[in-house]
Amino acid sequence: MPYYLYLSLAGDNKISIFTMNPETGALDNRQDVSLDGGPSPLAADPTATYLYAGLRGNRNIASFRINPATGGLSLIDTVPLDADPCYLSTDRKGKFLLSAYYGAGKAAVHRIGGNGAAKGPPVACRDTAGHAHCIQTDPSNQFVFVPHTVPANAIFQFRLDANTGALTPNAVPTVAGGEGQGPRHYCYHPSKDIVYASNENGSSVSAYHLDTSAGTLNAFQTLSTLPEGCTEDNTTAQIHIAPSGKSLYVSNRGHDSIACFSIDDATGELTAIGQQPTEQTPRVFNIDPTGNFLFAGGLGSGKLAAYRIDAQTGKLTPLKTYGVGQRPMWVLIVRL
Repeated sequence: MPYYLYLSLAGDNKISIFTMNPETGALDNRQDVSLDGGPSPLAADPTATYLYAGLRGNRNIASFRINPATGGLSLIDTVPLDADPCYLSTDRKGKFLLSAYYGAGKAAVHRIGGNGAAKGPPVACRDTAGHAHCIQTDPSNQFVFVPHTVPANAIFQFRLDANTGALTPNAVPTVAGGEGQGPRHYCYHPSKDIVYASNENGSSVSAYHLDTSAGTLNAFQTLSTLPEGCTEDNTTAQIHIAPSGKSLYVSNRGHDSIACFSIDDATGELTAIGQQPTEQTPRVFNIDPTGNFLFAGGLGSGKLAAYRIDAQTGKLTPLKTYGVGQRPMWVLIVRL
């Protein structure tokens, strides 16, 4: 099956489309799709039939159909917004598009129509707090978490009506981050009821137990993403877990590295295994569906660095660096 990497380049107003060799991780640029408005967050539906792009410059969401033969994108429609989105994801059934708004401090849900396009106005919109940074449904498609960096320093917890898209504050509406930590992004363990969150302000990662009945989180571990004794200014950005559930990665902006962690098979606890130097200001990165490769974009360098993931240790080996363009803002990799 073909693998495609989609890279949003806000400074060039385009999405670059690459094929990925699943054996070597090599990328080949096949197409650039022009898209005014500074394309930033990207998301695909569960079947990788449609792609959604948040345009932070002109406050729109663009919906595309993915050509299954070529990976190419065909614009279906755009939806105007009243704020700029910093994160997009679909629910587990591909019926709704969820969005988070850093500046506006809110979360929203748009219905996805029969043609695959996000429809407006949103069916749900919840004011939360400043610096809302991420939004996803849990594996059961019943709960939604929205982390906020400092000063809110909390993860908002919602219930999702999978039929209507309504968002309702959970019985426990928020869980506080550790002092000064500032939860930013998160990911789910593929087989355990555990959520891992990158803490932007604390340069750390936290592990949470997920109560699948109540839809609430409870932190049980926090580790630094920096080497011991490191004092340079740093903030974390994205977080991703290998499909095997054996390793976890967080990007450091300032230290300019990918922090690597192994995951205990029994408990889900993390062990730091070092930092891999990478491109300047690695705001975005992602892991391919095979779990063999990691790609990190340098916001400051305009380059995309490729690494092979050691399946046993989780450590990264540099492969190649690609010049891609101005302000890489999102890396999305799908198998068609």
